[in-house]
Amino acid sequence: MSAILLGVLPVFAVIALGWALKASKFITEDHWPAIERITYFVFYPGFLMPAVWKADFSALSAGPLALGTIGGMATVALAVLLAKPLIRIPNAAYTSVFQGSLRWNTFVFLPLVAVVYGPEGAGLGAMIMGALIPAINVVCVLVMSRWGEGQSGGLKPALMGLVRNPVLWGCGVGALFNVLHVPRLEAVMSSLELLSHAALALGLVVAGAGLNFAYVRRRQLLIASVSAVKLLVLPVLMWGFCRLAGGDQTAQGIALLVGSAPGAAASYVLARQMGGDAPLMAGIVAFTTAASLLTIPALLIVFHLP
Repeated sequence: MSAILLGVLPVFAVIALGWALKASKFITEDHWPAIERITYFVFYPGFLMPAVWKADFSALSAGPLALGTIGGMATVALAVLLAKPLIRIPNAAYTSVFQGSLRWNTFVFLPLVAVVYGPEGAGLGAMIMGALIPAINVVCVLVMSRWGEGQSGGLKPALMGLVRNPVLWGCGVGALFNVLHVPRLEAVMSSLELLSHAALALGLVVAGAGLNFAYVRRRQLLIASVSAVKLLVLPVLMWGFCRLAGGDQTAQGIALLVGSAPGAAASYVLARQMGGDAPLMAGIVAFTTAASLLTIPALLIVFHLP
């Protein structure tokens, strides 16, 4: 238990630092977009590419992990869609409920999986990101296109966004190098390792800076309900499907971390762009981030992982 807490707490301490830097205006508002941009487009691919490049997917049960995470995601997505007639809220708010139940913050997930499962686990986590991110984005855009205010489509811009997504490029290049057994030159890997360190630290700072708790009090029950699905139901489903598929302890633990990672800040951006309830989405992201400080260690301990 102490080892899990020692691994998880520093991650959330850096998230809290990011929030404090933003709230105190130590870094002014006009500087944050540049920090987010270099983190997302430069440092993040610099972490993902070598992580996937070095990963031994067969040894880490990549297949069961993929089946587990995709199965859990599909189950929750279908359940939320079928429950729409029972959820008596405006359509725009429903789109935020859908996004909040599925989307996860990779800035938080990657440092966690790297701390808990080491470099090999980080490689498998990066591979799963490359598989899940396109699927989740397309499904969420389709939901936004159907129920977002003033929407009548939107799939084409979303697909173009996926083509330009640096996360997918980093994972894709790393996977290609892995399959082709491209030699890993020491000078190249050392340079990429420096980018990796920057990615983990700045990613957490950016995640903290994006938190906004102003709306949480206004929709407490709805936000708490969505957060329970995201932080408790989804990870248990992913863990269960992964175990049924024959995943080892590492695969099961990573599946649990995928599901239990807090809501993604990108959900707020999509809600603003496609007629969703952006304040509600911001509240879900903030609450799930704060609550996951408790739920992630608790789930790892309950399921005896790692």
